[in-house]
Amino acid sequence: QVQLGEAGGGLGQAGGSLTLSCAASGDIFSIKAMGWYRQAPGKQRELVAVITNSGSTNYADSVKGRFTISRDNAKNTTYLHMHSLKPADTAFYYCHAAGWVRIASWATRSFTSWGQGTQVTVSS
Repeated sequence: QVQLGEAGGGLGQAGGSLTLSCAASGDIFSIKAMGWYRQAPGKQRELVAVITNSGSTNYADSVKGRFTISRDNAKNTTYLHMHSLKPADTAFYYCHAAGWVRIASWATRSFTSWGQGTQVTVSS
């Protein structure tokens, strides 16, 4: 299976910046997309940003212009650079990845994995 390890959460101030990272490990053949989701207390998990292996990105309207997602394909790692933080950004942030793993020298199968999550708290 594929494991996702997140880092970089914590306490930030309104108007400040934080960067999250997520590294995928395992017998990965290819990752087609990596992304970040968040869930605030009492709310549903929502997409924050996603990046494909070709570099195409998509952002939630609430973070456009403030957050940037990037990816290092060689390291199977994605980063979420968060700027101009708002208290409304406070949530548990989860990394997600989807792609293919090797199951034999001649075969792959698809996977989708979630990280354990990391808390981001923005104070006003």
